[in-house]
Amino acid sequence: MEILEINYVNFRNLKDRNIKFSPRFNLFLGKNGQGKTSILEAIYFNATGKSFRTSKNGELIQYNKNKMGAFVSYKDSVTEKSLSVKMDNKRKEYSYNGKRIPFDNFYGKLNIVSFIPEDINLITGSPSVRRSFFDGEIAQINSEYFQNLKNYNKILKIRNKYLKERNHKDPMFSIYQDEFIRLGSAIIKSRIDYVKNISIILNLNYRKLFDDKKELSLKYESSLGELKNIDILKIQELLKKKSDSVFHQEIKYGFSLFGPQKDDFLFLLNEREAKSYSSQGEKKSIIFSLKLSEIDMIIKERRENPIFIIDDISSYFDSIRKNNIIKYLKHREIQVFISSTGDLDIDSKNFQVDKGEIYDWNKQC
Repeated sequence: MEILEINYVNFRNLKDRNIKFSPRFNLFLGKNGQGKTSILEAIYFNATGKSFRTSKNGELIQYNKNKMGAFVSYKDSVTEKSLSVKMDNKRKEYSYNGKRIPFDNFYGKLNIVSFIPEDINLITGSPSVRRSFFDGEIAQINSEYFQNLKNYNKILKIRNKYLKERNHKDPMFSIYQDEFIRLGSAIIKSRIDYVKNISIILNLNYRKLFDDKKELSLKYESSLGELKNIDILKIQELLKKKSDSVFHQEIKYGFSLFGPQKDDFLFLLNEREAKSYSSQGEKKSIIFSLKLSEIDMIIKERRENPIFIIDDISSYFDSIRKNNIIKYLKHREIQVFISSTGDLDIDSKNFQVDKGEIYDWNKQC
């Protein structure tokens, strides 16, 4: 996949602009606070309908404005296509090739992977941060998972309402309970399969780029216990047993005490949990390896190269890690968008960012 150009209006602190991109490297240069991250965010937002910086939509709309819009044209292995997102303070409107579509059909059209400094929270943050991230990544390549997760969250709310009101003897509760088990099992199985596949690639990327003497793995930690080499029927059986064992407590507390919404993903470096035992440099390397592994997974599942976004590479990595990353990316046939405070040793289309204005630096020079 390749983004050809972007148009945006009233996006954060950026001056309205149309920008055409290089099919390989696009470098945004400037001092901190000038809008480098915002242009990367605009690209990501246009591809996914979401921000990688905030969950508050209103923060994306320029101050003193009440609407915002972004449009990208891109091409995949077949033809040129377009995506747009329009937003005000109340709602978003998604379009594909000029036709309005629901978000369910929008998400995953244009595959994109982002790496930002805040991604360190995937190791140091709460389980909910990791669940949200991996749910998004699996959904990007698996539309069935997206629907299962969406439906499961609806059923979970209904189940919790019945438990809170102690209305579990209502015949309808057993119907929702069966759906809770069915959808929960499907989600857990998809997560297990994803972790199994990406963990192999994750270790290879870490050893290739950063440290060939250490082993990196990703573990899915479930309240059901160890779940390696398990089929979906066995997962359903375990969920039913878990339900029986905690049901009285659920009635007491008024909400669900088990299910995929309680599970976690753990990074292990040499079989020790990275959150507690890895250095800051190792944590950064783990996350970058994860992002590269996402790219590999998308290529494997979708037969398309995704777009890669890297924010603030100069200040985030030391010179050795930064040079290893640049060298690696030069040999990958993917389109890359990078922000940096200093020039990089790459053949790129360069843009200068100053107070929200973006200039084609190659032309300026």
